Amino acid sequence: MKRRFQTYILQDSHMPLSTLAGGGLLIMASSRVAFALVALAALLWVYGLTGLTAFLAKPILPQQGRRVILLFVSSFLGSLFLLVLWLLSPLLALGSAYLIILSPVCCMGSELFVNLESKTLEEALLKTVFEAASLGGLILAFALIREPLGFMTISLPGGDQGIAELFKGDEGNSFFPVRILASSGGGLLLLGYGAALFRNLKKPPAGNPPPKEAS
Repeated sequence: MKRRFQTYILQDSHMPLSTLAGGGLLIMASSRVAFALVALAALLWVYGLTGLTAFLAKPILPQQGRRVILLFVSSFLGSLFLLVLWLLSPLLALGSAYLIILSPVCCMGSELFVNLESKTLEEALLKTVFEAASLGGLILAFALIREPLGFMTISLPGGDQGIAELFKGDEGNSFFPVRILASSGGGLLLLGYGAALFRNLKKPPAGNPPPKEAS
């Protein structure tokens, strides 16, 4: 399982971060931990149920227009998740509505369902869940860096305001070059450093240079 997880993060050519929607969702949702947790739950819900629907309905889905039907299914599932969240916490749903709307876009933009017909039910669900968890895990990891450094706190979904803060530090005494990570520009900088790190991890180890011929 660990090997499969590393494959989806580092080696899969159809990762959700390959789309513009995946990168935008990562930057916006990682500003607060509470938003990152909502985005993670929305991605797991949309990816998992869309993959299950695509697998179970493959005998009746037409090849022509199949992606359009799955787009409507994923959009409906995202809207259903937003409705449930609105019933539980209207303020949190209002603040994270755009993040939930991007979940179906990431789902269909990742080319996840191209070869899903040739897989078993377990493999199909495992692939969709791991891809959603990889993007949601990256969002949560970025949020755990950006929010404590930028806002001097860690937030969770809940409370009267939709977000409950575990503690509140003195934001005025925070170091400004570190606090800028809370902004969108800081998120892009962090994403750039993370992308460079992953590229270095994917590089094969350099072999020994060939010996020089004797003159």
